[in-house]
Amino acid sequence: MKRLRRNQDENDPGTNPDPDGEGLFLRDQERKCELSSMRLMGFVVVALMVVSVVFSVSVVLQDPPSDGVLESGKEVRSLDVLESSKEERVLEVKTQKVVGPVDDYAPSVEAHKDKLLGGLLAAGFDERSCVSRYQSVLYRRELLHKPSPYLISRLRSYEALHKRCGPYTESYNKTLEKLKTKHHLGSTDCNYLVWISFSGLGNRILTLASAFLYALLTNRVLLVDPGADMVDLFCEPLPKVSWFLPSDFPLKSQFSSFDQKSPHCYGRMLKNSTFANSSRLILSSFVYLHLVHDYDDQDKLFFCDEDQTSLQDVPWLIMKTDNYFVPSLFLIPSFEQELSNLFPRKETVFHFLGRYLFHPTNQVWGLITRYYQTYLAKVEERIGIQIRVFDTGTGPFQHVFDQIIACALKENLLPEISREKPIINQSQKSKAVLITSLSAGYFERVRDMYWEHPTVTGEIISVYQPSHEEYQQTEKRFHNRKAWAEMYLLSLTDVLVTSSWSTFGYVAQSLGGLKPWILYKPENRTAPDPPCRRVMSMEPCFHAPPFYDCKAKRGIDTGALVPHVKHCEDMSWGLKLVDNESE
Repeated sequence: MKRLRRNQDENDPGTNPDPDGEGLFLRDQERKCELSSMRLMGFVVVALMVVSVVFSVSVVLQDPPSDGVLESGKEVRSLDVLESSKEERVLEVKTQKVVGPVDDYAPSVEAHKDKLLGGLLAAGFDERSCVSRYQSVLYRRELLHKPSPYLISRLRSYEALHKRCGPYTESYNKTLEKLKTKHHLGSTDCNYLVWISFSGLGNRILTLASAFLYALLTNRVLLVDPGADMVDLFCEPLPKVSWFLPSDFPLKSQFSSFDQKSPHCYGRMLKNSTFANSSRLILSSFVYLHLVHDYDDQDKLFFCDEDQTSLQDVPWLIMKTDNYFVPSLFLIPSFEQELSNLFPRKETVFHFLGRYLFHPTNQVWGLITRYYQTYLAKVEERIGIQIRVFDTGTGPFQHVFDQIIACALKENLLPEISREKPIINQSQKSKAVLITSLSAGYFERVRDMYWEHPTVTGEIISVYQPSHEEYQQTEKRFHNRKAWAEMYLLSLTDVLVTSSWSTFGYVAQSLGGLKPWILYKPENRTAPDPPCRRVMSMEPCFHAPPFYDCKAKRGIDTGALVPHVKHCEDMSWGLKLVDNESE
């Protein structure tokens, strides 16, 4: 403003010392040029600001930041993709390490990995209602095995069946009327399998996967008793329809009382021969299947072809179990070909069914991702150690600690420590040990061991434990949230050590596609030698299988009938699925 006023004074004849006007002309030209330059510069600045704003807005709207986490240390090419209806432009930025989401609930994007898991998962879900469904792939290694095209096709067919026959559909209501009359005559459009929520969380996850596979094999619709916390822990796995049993289901109040003495128990019906004729025609509208660990020889006939024929037309099957009974389904001749088509690799059954069915709710996913980002994302290797102690008394027990360390050192999962040298040149490699246990004692011992002494390799070992609940509290909601989160975190590790007989460990290994080292069960409070062994396959163990030849009607070793069903490493009488090359 001052400069403009000075120019106005120079134009005044009374104050201008240049009577010829030459200086005035030059100054006037100079002023015009200066003003033009200022205007041009202003236009350039404004134009740059507008371009910058438009570019920033387009990036934010078209390619929001990823929620995902890629494996720590992996180099990736970060691409910001700007899409329009006419063209696709790619803006490349420098190579960087991506360590994961800042916000658990940020909008999702198309990831570098296949979020549908090779077609295993269906598209079209509301991503924000269950963030883990599509985001979890970013926390895991690539699938070692792809789901078979036939499995993918059957899952899509099942989703269509469930949509047609699910709760409150016309077919559901019609079949429900048969249940109310307690008898059924003629065929029904839809038949159902109702899974009763029973036992601890690890058992429930394994048995629900078993029930789903059975429903798939028998063309039934699976309805899930939500129990106390299933809705709180798991997202709906099926698109646009619920798999949870309605609260007004007529038999729901009887679930807790169903046992081997129930009139509709299949085993009891066989004992009492309560059938319409010698062909075992069942006229009842529902049958209760007691497949709990205490089931008897009649209950176990469920795994015979003849009995599957008797059950196939019953509209409602109500199942209670605490067993992963999938291995025995592979021994039923009528299911053999279908199972072979579904799972060319036998050890992938729970791995694929678990990844399809069990997605943590947003509350549980928050627990998982926050812990992962804080403690596990930036290390080069993650080692999971799952500790389940069946001894009575107050731990931690010295023999259990000795066994864990012996296994980890013998199998080169963790480095030795140096007790002589206080300092050893550090290597660049870092490892995180994730310990899960009801007791904090084992974590503290391992943590102190690697804090008080350097490793002989110079590796940096960090040790973490998310919780220590001291004892199992199956009915408490937040206890089960943390238990589910810890199973999932273990499944995200690179190598895994698990405890014998533990369904908690089975879930973690199978979800993660891991073949863990399993700790042998100690006897007489003495650490076993050897302390552990590598498992044959990532499949869980069926703890209470039948030992019966349905054709010969006599006892038999069911772990020696076919190459792909063997006895378990941790339970000599149990059964598990393996692949031939794992023998």
